[in-house]
Amino acid sequence: MKNIRNIKFFLAFALLLSLFACNNNKQEVNSQKHGEYETLKDDPTNTRIYTLDNGLKVYLSVNEESPRVNTAIAVRAGSKNDPSDATGLAHYLEHMLFKGTDQYGTSNFEKEAPLLTEIERLYEVYRTKTDEEERKKIYRMIDSISQIASQYAIANEYDKMVSEMGAKGTNAYTSQERTVYINDIPTNQLEKWIELEAERFRSPQMRLFHTELEAVYEEKNRSLDNDFSKAWEATMSSLFPNHQYGQQTTIGTIDHLKNPSISKIKEYYTNYYVPNNMAICLAGDFDPDEVIESIKEKFGTLKQGNVPDFQVREELAIKEVKETEVSGPDAEFMYMAYRFPGVDTRESELIQTCD
Repeated sequence: MKNIRNIKFFLAFALLLSLFACNNNKQEVNSQKHGEYETLKDDPTNTRIYTLDNGLKVYLSVNEESPRVNTAIAVRAGSKNDPSDATGLAHYLEHMLFKGTDQYGTSNFEKEAPLLTEIERLYEVYRTKTDEEERKKIYRMIDSISQIASQYAIANEYDKMVSEMGAKGTNAYTSQERTVYINDIPTNQLEKWIELEAERFRSPQMRLFHTELEAVYEEKNRSLDNDFSKAWEATMSSLFPNHQYGQQTTIGTIDHLKNPSISKIKEYYTNYYVPNNMAICLAGDFDPDEVIESIKEKFGTLKQGNVPDFQVREELAIKEVKETEVSGPDAEFMYMAYRFPGVDTRESELIQTCD
């Protein structure tokens, strides 16, 4: 079973990569009563690629080895899309997608909503203040209101619901280019999962923000104590002294984590968490005709958005070897890195061959 699961995870991951990387294979268009879909010539997975009317991409690959489905919902936005004055924002939003909506994760949203609004307002005031005593006063207010709001929050309800479905490997990750939410679910729960995920991405609420911030702080602290993380950040900074790749880490800076903005997180969600900037990737045992109809019904109601153009910070050519050293308690090791023009270039194919 482990090997089968790994194969299906590989298929789902391969589908995900195809969303973000250039593919030179010829695409063929197929028509049937459930709508048009594309396939890639000589694709051994026979993956169907649908595009819904609202722009959502759906990748379906059937593998009947076991009655389970590996799922990935991908957003084409990551830490490189963070505002320069609010790094770590994409990663924090990823955490918030596990906190529920106005329909679940709450025992009384009518009473909870005004408290969440006030917490958001206070955080905006808090981040503008420099006087330490004034900041402490505002933070005590945030803490007090957060405790009241938490009485209406149902902690971990999303995790409980997917666990009841029989889900495994429930997780998410944020990288520079994308944010991805993953599950491994039984085939007979797929319909229920689609309904839950459509609701999850419809209207996420920034609840339990105050306590979740502590979890992100802890992640940041671990990265500061990790020699591999420190060396990697130094490597990327040397490769990209201007570009967001080297100047914005996924977790963010300590200063930005100490001055979070719920308003900016919600703005990020509005800008990037739109169907024309997302994809659903499924690999496993299911009927693709039935699944695409279910996805159309549940996700087809999401409205398109105007995704901001990414402003690339240009880099000068590297003309000499750059060496950077960081110190720490671990044994000595070395990263050797090269910069190349991009994934849609011949150099990319050569590098992958060497790798």
